[in-house]
Amino acid sequence: MRKNIVAANWKMNLNREEGIKLVEDVISLLPSDNNVEVVFSPSFLYLYKVNKMCADYNFLQTASQNINDNESGAFTGEISAKMVSSLNVKYTILGHSERREYFNESNKQLKEKVDLSLKNNLKIIFCCGETLNQRDSGIHFDWIKQQLTESVFHLSEESFTKIVIAYEPIWAIGTGVTASSDEAEEIHQFIRKVISEKYNKNIAQNTSILYGGSCNLTNAKELFSKENIDGGLIGGASLNAESFVEIIKSF
Repeated sequence: MRKNIVAANWKMNLNREEGIKLVEDVISLLPSDNNVEVVFSPSFLYLYKVNKMCADYNFLQTASQNINDNESGAFTGEISAKMVSSLNVKYTILGHSERREYFNESNKQLKEKVDLSLKNNLKIIFCCGETLNQRDSGIHFDWIKQQLTESVFHLSEESFTKIVIAYEPIWAIGTGVTASSDEAEEIHQFIRKVISEKYNKNIAQNTSILYGGSCNLTNAKELFSKENIDGGLIGGASLNAESFVEIIKSF
């Protein structure tokens, strides 16, 4: 049975004091019987501390926001999968649309990051999604399939079970515009179908697929009610403890 997951992508926000308080507040507001996996993805600077804060709660995990596509070497300022894994962090986020756009990350480069992550025992929240122009042109299904094919579909069945997919309609990220629940469900259903065709129905049915486009407390319940939407990769709404917890409780 696949997990329901709500992941908080803090991006380049919050200083150390603010981040620690946010985690403390979320923990204090979550019910003890919470059955949703909650993933914090803070800055690398706070990853060790946040991970230690989560260690006593089986439903709390952490993720790095990225890793470098090299195992080690003279790459000043970069962070490797091995470094992140040494903190006992469970996940890394890969392929976020902002990294694809601002840092020109290609599907080939992301394939290298996927392999390094798995080699170092990191599970992956792998992002895919289309621009508004691609959607309007009717190529969004092919585009998303290509992203998956070129970056994660080389994996064995066993390795692919360590992948969580996050669908990001790029036109909805940080804009306040959200795909309708039916639009989001259509893409999630398509992604599950493509996984089934590549691997098998059992793997497809057990892969968690998250929605990552301006999900917030006003639309989370409707989105999460859909059959193929297993949670959210939350940006801005994850920076406020009350709203983030309400999203978690939307299942």
